[in-house]
Parts: sequence; C-alpha cells; structure tokens
Amino acid sequence: MRRRNAAVGVPSVLKDRSASHRGNIPMERHTSGASRISERNTIGLRERKKARLRQQIIDTSIRLFRKRGYENTRIEDIVQILEISQPTFFRYFPSKDAVLREVGRRGYACIQEHLETELSSEATTAERLHRMYESMAREVESDRTLWRAVVLSGAMDPVRSPEMRRPEENAVHLLRDILAEGQKRKELSRAFAVAHLAEFMEGLYTTMVRRWAVGLSGPEKLSDRVRSAVEFFLEGARP
Repeated sequence: MRRRNAAVGVPSVLKDRSASHRGNIPMERHTSGASRISERNTIGLRERKKARLRQQIIDTSIRLFRKRGYENTRIEDIVQILEISQPTFFRYFPSKDAVLREVGRRGYACIQEHLETELSSEATTAERLHRMYESMAREVESDRTLWRAVVLSGAMDPVRSPEMRRPEENAVHLLRDILAEGQKRKELSRAFAVAHLAEFMEGLYTTMVRRWAVGLSGPEKLSDRVRSAVEFFLEGARP
C-alpha cells in the first residue's frame, strides 16, 4: 500500500514543480508543504517512541510483579532495568498502582470479549455461564501472582479506581443481556430483576477471585470453586 501511494504521489509532485517553473505556483508553497510533511513525520515518530516506552514500562513492571511480588517491587527497580529516570516514569504513570490499572483495563476487555462470545452462541444460559466463568477462572489461575497484585492494588475495583467504572458497567451490561435472554427462554426465573441477578453473579465471581488470589480460600482450585458458584447461582435462579 505504501508503494502504491508513493507511485501515485510522484506525478503530482513533478506537475507542481513544472508549474512553479512556469510561474503558476510559488516555490514557497512547496517549501511550506515539505516542512509540514517533515513536521508530521517527526510528531509521528515521537508518538511511536512514547507508546513504545509506555509499553516497556508496563511489561517490565508486570515481569517484576510476577518475580518479586507487588509489595516488593519498587519504582526504582523498574526504572533501573529500563535505564530511565523516575521523572520519566512519572510522565507515563503517577504510581505503580497506575500500571496495574492498565492491566485492569485489559482484564475488563477480556471479560467483555468472553461475554460477547457467549452472546453470539446458541448455548443455554447454564452452558454460557459455566463456560464463560470457568474459562476466566482458568486464565486467572495461570497467573496468580499478577492477579494477587491486581487485587491488592484495587486495579479492577470501580470503587477504589473510578476509571474502572465504565469498563465494569460495559461488562455488566453484557451480562444482563445474557441473563435477560435466559428469562425469555424461561431458563431463569422472572421473579428477580435482571439487574439484581447480574449484580449477584458478578459479586459472587469477584469475591471468589479476590479471596483466592490472596490465599483466603484454601487449597481448592479457583476453577472448581467458580464451577460450584455458578451452579449455586443457577439453582437459585431457575424458574
């Protein structure tokens, strides 16, 4: 695509240049245009460098959180590995908690993806909920150290981290859609408002993840506990 654009642009440049020789178009216009292109390229390169460094800060922080634990990782450790100054770090993130909030945003994006996938399926409500929550639980199990850091920092808590409210609302809205379809299919009781059912199921799952991540739930696997929790929810919500 780039080659094609360049090929298309060449005749135009040559045409402008010949016109300027004829006195129709001032040369200053070409100089000004070239300057604007150069300025845009410089800004684009600068933005790419900033985005790259931001991602490097996130990746390095996550690696240290996994290796040393959230509590034992200092900003000094992060900047030392990246060979940047602390003021540079703070231009991107005001704290190490803020780095984890980026992880939290990605976590909600993953949850939303799971919900959208189930909404597009033809499975029953029970199958949707079991498959979705057990899959998410297995993902959390595979990275317990990082999720412990997320829990301890409140990175996905919409109360402690207000910027998480919109992602959480989007996820809950999709969960309501799944439960509303369950009521239409008469797979779930209409005795309870969809908003209340969604709130209960979300709270049930979130509490289990938090307790498991910090070691308050015993040796049982999170996926097993979540499987039981979903069945408990379905038993109470069946018509």
